[in-house]
Amino acid sequence: MPTLKRLDQLLSNLGYCSRKEARYFLKDKRVRVAGEITKSASLKVDPANVLVDGAPLDMPDGILVMLNKPEGYVCSHDNNEGSRIYDLLPSRWEARNPKVVSVGRLDKDTTGLILVTDDTKLVHQLTSPKNHVDKLYVVSVDRPLEENIVNEFAKGVMLGDGEEQCLPAKIEIIGENMANVTLNEGKYHQVRRMFAACGYYVDTLHREEFGAYCLGDLAEGEWRNLIP
Repeated sequence: MPTLKRLDQLLSNLGYCSRKEARYFLKDKRVRVAGEITKSASLKVDPANVLVDGAPLDMPDGILVMLNKPEGYVCSHDNNEGSRIYDLLPSRWEARNPKVVSVGRLDKDTTGLILVTDDTKLVHQLTSPKNHVDKLYVVSVDRPLEENIVNEFAKGVMLGDGEEQCLPAKIEIIGENMANVTLNEGKYHQVRRMFAACGYYVDTLHREEFGAYCLGDLAEGEWRNLIP
């Protein structure tokens, strides 16, 4: 049995309008329920039966998408920080309730897989340190990689002044200056700091996998819905 929701609250939660503005949507005959135009904002409806401007509701069951983040974009809602990952997604999503957020962050110069969702439980599940969710990064550095870095990462890199130690991480050298790095922590700028502690400067950093999610052939700047 589907959960029925009040029409004006449903439209507001999905970012179409405020609850107050919903009456204008209805007055302008933009909303149909089960094929019929309705003017009742308080009507309890099944979201699957609602059309706005002739189209089904946009992801009424929640949002979980995978985005291939380009360089130069920030994982922030603040317009003052420059180009945002949310600028690559439908603008209506920013008005949704619950709020649409990224699962963790990638810094401005890092590219690749970022998950975006309105599921707060999933955010906690994927980012909680106790769950040890693996993340795979492809890294290029400024000079040839030496084999001893494999052991350094495996025993846990000491960051900064040696007072903060990372958990063991896996590094696979795949080219003279390139490596795959798998870790399950989320310290601030962790991958770059780990390489810096070993004497390398990271030129490019790209996340390819996050837990069970893999970027695959998703083009840069594009996103894919992960909810069936």
